[in-house]
Amino acid sequence: MRFRDYLLDKRYFAGFYVALMAFVSLVMLAGAESPHAADNVLYANAGGLLAAAAYVAIGYWYRSGYYRELERMIGGAADAAEADPPAPQTAAQRLQLALADKLRRDHDAKLFRLAQERREQQDYILSWIHEIKLPIAASRLLIDNIGGKTVEELTDKWEDELAKIDHLVDQALYYSRIDSFASDYMIAELPLRRIAKESARKYAKLFIAGRIRLLLDETGGDPHVRSDGKWLAYIVDQLVVNALKYTAAGGTIAIRFEEDRVERRLLVRDDGVGIKPEDIGRVFDRGFTGSNGRQFAKSTGMGLYLANQLARKLGHELSVRSEEGVFTEAAVHFPKLSDAVRRR
Repeated sequence: MRFRDYLLDKRYFAGFYVALMAFVSLVMLAGAESPHAADNVLYANAGGLLAAAAYVAIGYWYRSGYYRELERMIGGAADAAEADPPAPQTAAQRLQLALADKLRRDHDAKLFRLAQERREQQDYILSWIHEIKLPIAASRLLIDNIGGKTVEELTDKWEDELAKIDHLVDQALYYSRIDSFASDYMIAELPLRRIAKESARKYAKLFIAGRIRLLLDETGGDPHVRSDGKWLAYIVDQLVVNALKYTAAGGTIAIRFEEDRVERRLLVRDDGVGIKPEDIGRVFDRGFTGSNGRQFAKSTGMGLYLANQLARKLGHELSVRSEEGVFTEAAVHFPKLSDAVRRR
């Protein structure tokens, strides 16, 4: 810091000093009858000015080391964030350095989160590419081995592969839009059984190809819930796809509905491989595939993560319970709090 800049910072002190000395001089002149009163005022101003100048000069000398160290850090080639700041000389400097340190730590934390999200996004993209290559490769194999197959048979198999590609593209679309969710949803009263039927109809060929029986609860009325139709359909689709993925040929998938005083529930239960106890608490983690995802199917580990994130944004909740080798049951919980508020 140059001396001129230091003096500029002391402008308020200079103004106060001038006002104070003017007041003292007026008091001295008004109350003095000595012929040397003017000389006394002059001496007092000269002494005060000398003392003020000494105060400013000594203060600049004392502070200059601190300011030079800051300028060195600002203009240096090294990373200033990694360098140790100079020791504070005043309480104000201690507060400023504490604030700077807090801002640096907050900035580092944000950078770490961004870097982590970028790595996770890159991992998801790579796994998504590998997963979508499977139905593409299967379609090419169908083309290479087209001989001896009827048009209906080829069309049916191609539709299966296109359905897989369509599901993966939808997953990538929802993943890319999850951060802008607030601007892309519309809450309405939705018939829950109809949404479940549409999901089952969408994957009917997978049920047929895997010889998997669907049991859809048709008892009672059609329960209605408040949600967004598009996002809720994706959540239900994901639960059905997961059940199909881990259910062996000849197995059963049951979709039923429950209701109590607190909430309504949609439950998707399969009698497939189940989930290991050590994996059950991590099924909604980003990128988690577990032993089943590695053993039975190549998976991005993003399906249930996205479904859970969307459910939470809609005010719903997902839960999973399972017994390894016996069953897995996933549930969407719809709290009735909004219904109670609306009736008031």
